[in-house]
Amino acid sequence: MAKDLTKWTSVSSLQNEINRMFDQFFRGWDFSGFGPEAGTWAPSIDLAETDDNIVIKAEIPGIDPKEVDISIQDNNLIIKGEKKEEKEEKGKNYYRMERSYGKFSRSIDLPSSVDTSKVSAECKNGVLEITLPKKEEVKPKQITVKVS
Repeated sequence: MAKDLTKWTSVSSLQNEINRMFDQFFRGWDFSGFGPEAGTWAPSIDLAETDDNIVIKAEIPGIDPKEVDISIQDNNLIIKGEKKEEKEEKGKNYYRMERSYGKFSRSIDLPSSVDTSKVSAECKNGVLEITLPKKEEVKPKQITVKVS
C-alpha cells in the first residue's frame, strides 16, 4: 500500500515538474490563434455617437458588401456575412497563413433612442458604415433665452 502511494506521488511530482517547465518555456508566447476560438473571424468595429446619430464602422475587406446581411432584432443590430477563402492554387506551398476566413456575426445592443426605420448603410474601401439616426424626441434641443 505504501509503495502504491509513493508511486503516485512520484508521477504527480513528475507531471507538476513537466507542467512547470512548459509554462516557463512558453511564457510570453501568444497562443490566441489556437484552441476552440481558432479559425473564427469577426470584423473589428468602431462605434461613435453624435447629437443626431449613432455610427458604426466595421472593417470588411475582401467581402462583397452585397453579401453582408444587416438586420435589427429586439434592439440589436446584427451584421452577418462570410469571408470566403481564396481558391487553392496548385503548386503553391504556404509557409504561413495569418488571414482568417469563415462566417461571422456581430451583434451590437442599441439604445431605445435609435429610429430603426431610418437606418442606412454604405461601404467604401472595405469599411462598412452604418448610420443609425436618433429619434427626434431624444435629440438635444437648443433653447434660446429672450431678453426683454
